[in-house]
Amino acid sequence: MTTPLTNWARNITFSAARLHGPTSVEQLQQLVAGSGRIRTLGTGHSFNRIADTTGDLVTVGDLPRTIEVDTERRQVRVSAGTRYGELGARLQAAGLALHNLGSLPHISVAGACSTGTHGSGIRNKNLSASASAIELVTADGDLVTFRRGDKEFGGAVLALGALGVITHLTLDAEPTYDVRQLVYDRLPFEEFRADPIAVLAAGYSVSAFTTWQDDAFDQVWVKQRVSEQPLDLTWHGAALADGPRHPVPGMPAVHSTEQGGVPGPWNARLPHFRLEFTPSNGDELQSEWFVPREHAAAAFDALAEVRSQVAPVLQICELRTVAADDLWLSPAYERDSLALHFTWVPDTAAVTPVLGAIEARLAPLGARPHWAKLFTTPPDVVAGLYPRFDDARRLLTAYDPKGIFRNELLDTYLPQA
Repeated sequence: MTTPLTNWARNITFSAARLHGPTSVEQLQQLVAGSGRIRTLGTGHSFNRIADTTGDLVTVGDLPRTIEVDTERRQVRVSAGTRYGELGARLQAAGLALHNLGSLPHISVAGACSTGTHGSGIRNKNLSASASAIELVTADGDLVTFRRGDKEFGGAVLALGALGVITHLTLDAEPTYDVRQLVYDRLPFEEFRADPIAVLAAGYSVSAFTTWQDDAFDQVWVKQRVSEQPLDLTWHGAALADGPRHPVPGMPAVHSTEQGGVPGPWNARLPHFRLEFTPSNGDELQSEWFVPREHAAAAFDALAEVRSQVAPVLQICELRTVAADDLWLSPAYERDSLALHFTWVPDTAAVTPVLGAIEARLAPLGARPHWAKLFTTPPDVVAGLYPRFDDARRLLTAYDPKGIFRNELLDTYLPQA
């Protein structure tokens, strides 16, 4: 490649010798079968080297777009490179919906499912949990389908790109629903600490944002299905916002989805950001850890212990909930979880020691780091956090014994069996 290729945040310059954009599944099969090392690049919204390779990078964004809606079965078969914003619009037009969406509608379906993107909600599993089938090209160029109910399915959907190049996914859908979004300003820490779950269960999807600069959450975004009872103007000591907000203080709210309690379709309210806007220019780094939900208060206390280190390099911290799933490498595997998300300033040298300080405090709670974001948790610790870790290793090795889908990060954190 003549022009260096970077991820969205521009903190990673990929090492690949070539970038390929096959326009058919047959071309993709030939490419994979003839490659010594290859990784798939989605929308590049990862913050570590999980997508990197010294061989070939391939994007599935040039494959034919497929959105096949089955209203009777309430399913949709979608091409891997399709963005959630595009998929949501098509499903809404057909009277269907997904159970949940991530903050960004700009990310691809396969990339999000492969790395554990999750959205929020006490009863909402991560996005990959809605997959009932995936089709992918394996190391020898074969096109293989894994379906829910197969004994290996739990290790196949969220496989960090190490099982093959996904071409299509079949996702569960449900009847469409409307959502209203309310934003509350200045929720006192003491109110949250008294009962974190009461705050995070106040709507279908709830996000609490803080800069850790003082003793209050700057904002709490509550997304409710219209069938839920609306909250009061004052709630847990916080006041209803007097206008639209952006999660990061000082950023233009025009990028955010509509607030103020105005009902709208699920796909226009569950994300934090509008598809037609880029929410920022990528000048940020991100980290995230998942702890069992029953430890929410202890996790909050652990972060409070290092707030003086966190605040100077932080843009915003977001606390959300994720329901347990059965995907072997999911950070929410068999655990209802509290997700602790950090958007950092774009300064890796300044941020890295803070990661270690956070991890030291969260380690007793069994914190699992997000696979595609910045973390420094030792490999042996990560391995011990996943009951099906060795099963995942054996599955990936069986389908890719020569390791063509592997890279340095996977060799370190998910070595072959």
